[in-house]
Amino acid sequence: MQFGYSEICLAHDPGPRHPESPDRLRAIRERLATKHGVEYVDADPVGVAEIATVHDRAYVDSVEEFCVDGGGNWDPDTIAVEETWDAVCQSAGLACWAVEAALEGATGRKTPFSIGRPPGHHAVPEDAMGFCFANNVAVAAQQALDDDAYDVDRVAIVDWDVHHGNGTQDIFYDRDDVFFVSIHEQGLYPGTGSVDETGEGEGGGTTLNIPMPAGSDDAAYLAAIEGPISTALEAYDFDLLIISAGFDAHRHDPISRIRLSTEAYALMTDRLRTLADDVDAALAFVLEGGYGLDVLADSVALVHETFDGREPIEPDGDLESRAESALEDVCEEHELDIDFA
Repeated sequence: MQFGYSEICLAHDPGPRHPESPDRLRAIRERLATKHGVEYVDADPVGVAEIATVHDRAYVDSVEEFCVDGGGNWDPDTIAVEETWDAVCQSAGLACWAVEAALEGATGRKTPFSIGRPPGHHAVPEDAMGFCFANNVAVAAQQALDDDAYDVDRVAIVDWDVHHGNGTQDIFYDRDDVFFVSIHEQGLYPGTGSVDETGEGEGGGTTLNIPMPAGSDDAAYLAAIEGPISTALEAYDFDLLIISAGFDAHRHDPISRIRLSTEAYALMTDRLRTLADDVDAALAFVLEGGYGLDVLADSVALVHETFDGREPIEPDGDLESRAESALEDVCEEHELDIDFA
């Protein structure tokens, strides 16, 4: 893989006890240093105009002013310092780089993965929340749709972070040019993402939420990807697939109760890579959450190893009955005929 990275993203420091720490990127870099075939690219930052393609302009201006004035608590969880604005623009710029590189084939055989921060998937059109100020994936998706050089008519976003990607959903909820999928822990922050949130207006049917019960494991997540996610996205026939790649559904992450192994991220990567190949779509990864430093670093490294030729190890056993029930609810809501027997 080729990784988008910038030292600017380290300057956003919400404090020593905050889980969204610069140490997240340091841990990833340290782990990738032991791996073959890792390359880094430092992309140009975006500006206010690019962020405002998916966010309210007055909100974007207020975030910039808030940071320039020294920052502080935007809300109890979302904290800025003076350097945060530069990191926000850089993180969104890295996401745009990943999408551009995927569409242009600029990385050759190396799939692009943006490891910027702060993350973005909770940032809604007119507000920051959940550690997020600008929705990196949404900015990048919008850029791909707006640039005629890319010939992109439809974008699919799969968010496997353990938290629902409410901001990304809100931005594209009434549009049919982006299909948003979120697989997340049921009932966890921010409390959105139920199966009946399926889009509205022209976007009706282009939002797919899969809230998984606490305790769901590798097999359950694979069943979701091989079942409702693949079925819905194959029918959508997208040109670009962006993975909102959070790693906090790991069984050793301090925030969640989902029980994914490190190997699950290799398995999900393999399935989604195959899905993109099947519809001849470009593929890019953008970092979201993940707060256990060792398991975050190990999981990102395993995604890289999957693209470097390592074969994922298939899980043992059948999916849990609770997860099976959850997937059946999703299929019923979206009228997908899938047999989980």
